[in-house]
Amino acid sequence: MSTDTDPARRTSLSGLAVALRHDLPASVVVFLVALPLSIGIAVAAGAPVAAGLIAAVVGGLVAGLLGGSALQVSGPTASLTVVVAESIDRFGWAVTCFITLGAGLLQILFGFGRLGRGALAIAPVVVHGMLAGIGVVIALQQLHVLLGGQSLSSSWDSIVQLPHQVMSVSGGDAVVGGVMIAILLGWRYLPPTLRLVPAPLVAVVVATGLAMVVPASVQRIALQGSLFDDISLPGLPSGGWMAVGLTMVTIALIASVETLLSAVAVDRMRPDRRTDLDRELIGQGVANMACGLLGGLPIAAVIVRSVTNVKAGARSKASTMLHGVWVLIFAVALVDVVQQIPKAALAGLLIVIGMGLVKLAHIRSARRTGDLIVYAATVLVVVFGNLLLGMLVGLTLAFALLLWRVVRVAIAARPVPGTERWLVTIDGTCTFLALPRLSAELARVPAAAAVTVEMTVDFLDHAASDLLHEWTSQHEIAGGTVEFVEMGAVRIADLAAGPPARGHARRVLDDALGPWRERTENTLEDGVAAYHRGHAHVVRPHLDEMRDGQNPDALFLTCADSRIVPNVITSSGPGDLFTVRNIGNLIPADGRDTSVEAALVYALDKLEVRSVVVCGHSGCGAMGALYHGDVTGSGLDDWLAHGRPTLDRFRGGHPVAAAAAAAGFGEIDQLGMVNVAVQLETLARHPVVCRGIVERGVVLSGLFFDIATARVIRIKVDGIAEIDDATRASGPDVVDRPVTALPV
Repeated sequence: MSTDTDPARRTSLSGLAVALRHDLPASVVVFLVALPLSIGIAVAAGAPVAAGLIAAVVGGLVAGLLGGSALQVSGPTASLTVVVAESIDRFGWAVTCFITLGAGLLQILFGFGRLGRGALAIAPVVVHGMLAGIGVVIALQQLHVLLGGQSLSSSWDSIVQLPHQVMSVSGGDAVVGGVMIAILLGWRYLPPTLRLVPAPLVAVVVATGLAMVVPASVQRIALQGSLFDDISLPGLPSGGWMAVGLTMVTIALIASVETLLSAVAVDRMRPDRRTDLDRELIGQGVANMACGLLGGLPIAAVIVRSVTNVKAGARSKASTMLHGVWVLIFAVALVDVVQQIPKAALAGLLIVIGMGLVKLAHIRSARRTGDLIVYAATVLVVVFGNLLLGMLVGLTLAFALLLWRVVRVAIAARPVPGTERWLVTIDGTCTFLALPRLSAELARVPAAAAVTVEMTVDFLDHAASDLLHEWTSQHEIAGGTVEFVEMGAVRIADLAAGPPARGHARRVLDDALGPWRERTENTLEDGVAAYHRGHAHVVRPHLDEMRDGQNPDALFLTCADSRIVPNVITSSGPGDLFTVRNIGNLIPADGRDTSVEAALVYALDKLEVRSVVVCGHSGCGAMGALYHGDVTGSGLDDWLAHGRPTLDRFRGGHPVAAAAAAAGFGEIDQLGMVNVAVQLETLARHPVVCRGIVERGVVLSGLFFDIATARVIRIKVDGIAEIDDATRASGPDVVDRPVTALPV
């Protein structure tokens, strides 16, 4: 008896089992989808039928083996049909093979240049417009074939000649094509068990059988001898190298973009199989070079086949490669079957594919995002011009629209109601492009008026800055005053240090929330001056509404520790919190501290706050002194004596301490959390608080600020819990999520 203990052999056997169980059946499904598409795309492009099959074989074997995706399926694609047809019509098939070879070389250079992610920077609306334009062109051309005619190279000719083609329709071709389209469109409504068979395969089989019995003549695919007799090896162009080069670049770009977009879509479906985009480009490039050398159509990763592969249960590259093997076997052994396929059937297939490239979701998305003009222009130029020109027009419009959105600035000058002051607001990117608008708005301000210039800008160049300085000087000479309020990420003073730079929103937050000593070595007065420059203007209207009195929502009792900023950790503003601070956030029992007692009475009886909050924090010095029994011989000892009930409850095994310990907090922080719970109990016994709870439904809340993580934790009388959007959105009856461990 022998036992296989070789890890490499076990891994190999495991991979073989996966291939047989999952990849083999998936490859058959993909083959059945790819076969009619490959033949139809070759016929539509005016290439030899064999070129489509060769491309499918090479796409499966070469791109599947060398590419960076385990699940993508490559082959001839409808998105390249138009440009390939134009190339064949202009240069001939042999030169088109040379162009395919060159496009593959460019893709390899893209991959080695690590441009995989960069290619995704092309505006999606342009890609969607290109695909829609290609779909319309394919549908217009193949409509003539479906009616028994020949495809025309010009979309305009296809439209103009359509009435004549309708009048001379071939009944047999029209019936076969119509049945083909009906099956493809109606297949989705059949029971799921029937839909396991690919619709294109069923439609082609039915249409081929129908063509054999209809009384009218039906055009079929014509082959001369062997399937491979139509293959032509690459040939060098006799001239027009510029046009040849542009076609190479066009094919390389379209194939690369479609491949990368397909890879992104497949990665979303299977996040555990991430694609190496640069390696995928190299694999695609090698495959296209092989297609050019062997006489195949250019290939790209096709989203329809790739999604089919994933949904069929594929696990590895074996499925993609096996599908290429099945196409190769079909091409060698079943040549006669190809000659029985009606051209009208393939035309119907391509019409459905072409119209499928025009997606209503893309149109709605372009309308929602304000990019509809880019989408429409790209489609029209692709349909009535050519693909490369359409892509360039789309990219140019997309860039112009982006530039307009990025550099535009909102400028307005208006009087402040109820005062003689004027307000000038500048919001956005303020550059020399804004000078006409800026000067026009500044000219509206009356001479000698008091002016506030509110600047919320993320970029300011020297031209705009100079105009503001000159206008300010002239206005002050005329007797007016100018106050600059800089609320954006850029400061006028920054321009003195060098060229202008775009500001980042993080600076605004750092200025508002960060300690001022980290930004300057100056004193508190400098902080006040910065407040006057930046925030006083924003706060002033809110304070003006409260100038006759306050109506806070909560009494917020917390420690005097400088690291606790109540308005920051509660995202509150002026008038929200009635704040009381002392050492250790203690509430002496029986009103033994007149300061806390006065605050409670005033907040609850006079201000009628709706909640009372006690907030402790980590690393509390008062809790540390209480825990260690420190004695200072000063009044601090008398004050900390109010915390001894907390220490006793902690040592007696308080449930809050147990919950804090389970979450990874140290003993001093555990004591701090217990202290919050004990202070809540003290408040609940206070007569003023009791009356507020009974008469007005006042709510008592406990919080604990963990300084290391900047997180706020809820403290209850019997435990602790996180506070997040999920628990808040669920309402007051939600079960709090316990704190299980300290973040690292």
